[in-house]
Amino acid sequence: MKNLVIIGHPDQSSFCYNGIFKTVIDTLEAAQQEYKVIDLYRDSFKRPRTAVIEKYKELVTWSDSMYFISPVWWFRLTPRMEIFFDEVLTPGFAYKFVNVTKLYAYPKPFLKDKKIRTYVTHGAPALPVKTLYLNSVKLRLVMGVYTFVFGWRLSLFTKTKQFWSVPFVSDAKRKKYLSVVRKDVLKDIKKINA
Repeated sequence: MKNLVIIGHPDQSSFCYNGIFKTVIDTLEAAQQEYKVIDLYRDSFKRPRTAVIEKYKELVTWSDSMYFISPVWWFRLTPRMEIFFDEVLTPGFAYKFVNVTKLYAYPKPFLKDKKIRTYVTHGAPALPVKTLYLNSVKLRLVMGVYTFVFGWRLSLFTKTKQFWSVPFVSDAKRKKYLSVVRKDVLKDIKKINA
């Protein structure tokens, strides 16, 4: 299985980077799985960024499985992760619109064969985000981005995991979060090898 791990955090000491990203990589390496990394905050995003965007498209095409890792800032993922969605997962490469009527079209995904997992971290607790804000971060990500390019499937919801109150929880809670990540990656590997 060809795994593409996309990390969208500028701070290498963060839980996203030093916790989740490191756990995904360590688990893939321990299982001798092939992987490549897109580190959105280590690559140059200076304009024009045509070369780096083309490189990212090649890596997306190469991959069978993709892991997205990002914190939530202002109810969306990091700016460079959003740029990745905007400039890599473009019409013509990741999807196209198919006209139904003169005024209506639906997105036809081109990346339906990709297996997707997403880990996002929140500084906020789950209760207000899931109730008051209607879990808008996850809903927008899955419905507004993923379904366009990866197609409609329940697993896009179930495999988008949110970790809550990350700056405030105990180390024991963080270890539980990382245990979830490790088990998920091992489950993905087992399914491919079955």
